Amino acid sequence: MKVKPIPAGGGDFSQLGGELITRQATNEDFFIEENPELYECLQDVIDIHVHIGPDATRRRRVDALEAAQQAAKVGMKAIVVKNKQYITTPVAALASRLIPGVSVFGGVVLDREVGGLNPDVVEMAGKLGTKVVWMATETALNDLNKKRTPLMDRTFHRPIEGITALDEDGKLKAELEVILDIIKDYDMVLATGHFSTKEILVLLKRAKEKKMKRIVVNHPLTISFGPDASISEQKEMASLGALIEHTFVPCMPAHDRIDPRKIVEAINEIGAERTIVSSDFGQYHNPPPVEGMRMIIRTLLGYGITQAQLDLMLKENPARLLDL
Repeated sequence: MKVKPIPAGGGDFSQLGGELITRQATNEDFFIEENPELYECLQDVIDIHVHIGPDATRRRRVDALEAAQQAAKVGMKAIVVKNKQYITTPVAALASRLIPGVSVFGGVVLDREVGGLNPDVVEMAGKLGTKVVWMATETALNDLNKKRTPLMDRTFHRPIEGITALDEDGKLKAELEVILDIIKDYDMVLATGHFSTKEILVLLKRAKEKKMKRIVVNHPLTISFGPDASISEQKEMASLGALIEHTFVPCMPAHDRIDPRKIVEAINEIGAERTIVSSDFGQYHNPPPVEGMRMIIRTLLGYGITQAQLDLMLKENPARLLDL
């Protein structure tokens, strides 16, 4: 069955046909061979935030190979694949070899499954050529303190304690000091994950003192997980050397349903030169990541963001972050 993609910002879903409404959509439902112009906006775009399976806690929309195939099909330049339980660098390297035309990079998330703030896994990641090191996400204390329980179907055989960046005195933990040094030594990207705004600001100040160059603050407008940073706090983060990443996931119906105009406001206040736009897609209940990228692009254009701003946020800034 060939159908049109779901329009960005919602709309009349009846155009999708009853079959798609009553069953779980497949990846193929979102690729329209006879309407390639729908995806021309993705030419040379980079998505630094693609969730992949297999996943021990939930079903995912794509694995690394499918994500790479779809990105190549629409002409994207690169993607970064992410999983919260394991390092994705090996599968990213395999996908890059198998799928010509798109670069696929891996990362590691410092959640409970890899030992949390574990310098040894970061050292291993660096030796494997990993691009991104995310701080803790769903096992971060900040997430565990949210009303929404973020642990999904995780099973832990030891008592769970939320991961935090700070010690009792409000200073960066000793193991995180070591981790920052390793990230810098291997020229990897420091990504702030789901730490709180307070933790992120302390982390960024220390990263600046260490003269770290590749830093990204992940989705600071989310509500149910991660930081919820004000415009002034985002400006401070950017002044400390970080790029600010905005994703489309919090705008989606199954997530925080934030108004996309909040993203537009942040872009205009902080500046496109300090901003990255990505999908953060890969959830099974959402469209594939490439469709997520198309949706956020069309939405931002509809709210007045210019193509020049998009080129900075989708191409130039992520390319600089990843050293492409």
